[in-house]
Order: sequence, then structure tokens, then C-alpha cells
Amino acid sequence: MIKDITITGVKYELTDTTKKYVERKIGALGKYLPRHARKSATADVKIKQIDNPGGNKYEVEVIINVPDKKITAKDSTMNVLAAVDIVEAKLNGQLRKYKDDVLAHVGSSRGVLARFKRGFQREQ
Repeated sequence: MIKDITITGVKYELTDTTKKYVERKIGALGKYLPRHARKSATADVKIKQIDNPGGNKYEVEVIINVPDKKITAKDSTMNVLAAVDIVEAKLNGQLRKYKDDVLAHVGSSRGVLARFKRGFQREQ
């Protein structure tokens, strides 16, 4: 779970319901992070209201800072909570890819080293 979440509203007054919803959705993305990145991960959420003649539109941008990378997703819709859901889905895929990339590098080096050690021990 991502503990450090900063939520700001630009031309939008944040309600308790919206804050809790964002904290629940974005905080749950921590389970897709590698273990070493969970403690240091931070999230910045910006909710922006765009006034249009046809009606208000809401833009949600989330930036998750993980070691050596910033993961960003942005979306705008007519409903704030729907925009949060869409951004969460985008971040879900990006975080899974990040975790696969990080773990692939860590796991492959251990496997090669272990094979080398086993081969060396057999020769002796």
C-alpha cells in the first residue's frame, strides 16, 4: 500500500468522499510494486476542474515516484470518480510492467550466479 499520497485540487474543492476514494484506489496500487519499492513509493494526485460551456470536465493526474522512475497517468472525464478509476487502471498496467522489469533483472543475475557456483563445485 502506498502510504504517502498527496491530493491537491486545482479549481476544485476536495470533499472527504473524494479524498477517501482516491486514497483507497491509489493506495491499493502498492501491491503491484516490488517489495523494495513499497516503502519509498509516493503518489501525487492532482484533480483539476475544467469549465466548459457544455458542462464541467475533471482531469485527474497521478504521478507515482518509485526508485529510479516516475510513473504517470492522466485522464479527463465528466465524472471525478470515473477519471480516478481510469487512471488507476492505466497505472495498474504500468506498475505491473515496472515490477516485471525490475524482478527480471534481479532474478536472472541470481540464477546465473547460482549456476556458475554449482558448476564450479562439481568440477572440484
